Amino acid sequence: MVLPNLLHWAGVFLVSIYGRDVHAGDGTIRSMARTLLASVTVSVRGVLFDMDGVLINSTDADERCWLRWARFHGMDGTFSIQSTHGRRAVDTLRALRPDLDPMIELRRLEDFDAEDQSGAVILPGAKPLIASLPENVWTIVTSAPESLMRNRLMSAGISMPQSFISADDVTNGKPHPEPYEMGARVLGFKPSECLVIEDAPAGIKAGKAAGCRVLAVLSSHSAVELTDADWIVPSLEHVTAAPSDDGTIRIRLDV
Repeated sequence: MVLPNLLHWAGVFLVSIYGRDVHAGDGTIRSMARTLLASVTVSVRGVLFDMDGVLINSTDADERCWLRWARFHGMDGTFSIQSTHGRRAVDTLRALRPDLDPMIELRRLEDFDAEDQSGAVILPGAKPLIASLPENVWTIVTSAPESLMRNRLMSAGISMPQSFISADDVTNGKPHPEPYEMGARVLGFKPSECLVIEDAPAGIKAGKAAGCRVLAVLSSHSAVELTDADWIVPSLEHVTAAPSDDGTIRIRLDV
């Protein structure tokens, strides 16, 4: 049979490429292999992009700011940069240092970021995918504050969408469903009519909890960490979109 052989070699590929975290048992590997082998077309009305790790890469700048913040508070030996990924900074600050005023610390982080001149880099496939979408069917749902989002999109050469959801707009950040529920609402669609594109487990959980279908991009986390997503692609270079006559958007995922 062709399919079992393909699944076998897809599993070998996953272990060889995403190695250190993918040794989770044959069932998990085969499930991931099936997801990665699929070439499917999805019909949706709206597309909800996460920003960092999906459209742009500003991870290095983020990590420099967080590490500088940790040094400022003498946390060098206990601070884990992974704890900051995929959540609003204010939620991370509350979790890490409940003894500090989170709004003061958030402003400190924003000041550190403003002093970092490295900017953000657009990720492969992001620009053509956005260009293929009508302006009123896509938005960005990010855990970053609006000012930081604007600076980073400008640095990467991506135009602001007509509407967006930033950390400033929500009471509950990812993995709570509120950000993606609001993202669907600003486009005028139901969450079930939208595709979320994410790179982080917290964002995937938020999208699924909101009732959206979720596509994960392998940019910041290993495949085994993203198995809650409906589909996984290596990058947005493997995603194309075309408007249909009925008002839906046909999204093709090629792996």
